[in-house]
Amino acid sequence: MWEYVSGTSMIHRNIDKSYTALIYTWEANNAKIITWINNFVEHSIDTQLIKYKTSKEVWNHLQRLFTQSNFKKQYQLENDIQALHQKNISIQGFDYAMTYL
Repeated sequence: MWEYVSGTSMIHRNIDKSYTALIYTWEANNAKIITWINNFVEHSIDTQLIKYKTSKEVWNHLQRLFTQSNFKKQYQLENDIQALHQKNISIQGFDYAMTYL
């Protein structure tokens, strides 16, 4: 099914009517993939995906959505991790201790 998401398997609307079964199969698989994706994303994201007709368009939208860098949030998370402790040991020290025990 990855061919649908990557766009290497695309429907061609100008093909002969003898290929109706192929078009039906393509559309069914495309709809199946979109359903799978919708089942695994949060509802707030699900509503954004309604406007897309192909699984490739859905995938491209998700890729844009989740690959945007948020340096402020990343900095905050890194600071939070640095501040975490397990008893009297920092997370880094705890990780080191667990690795070598």
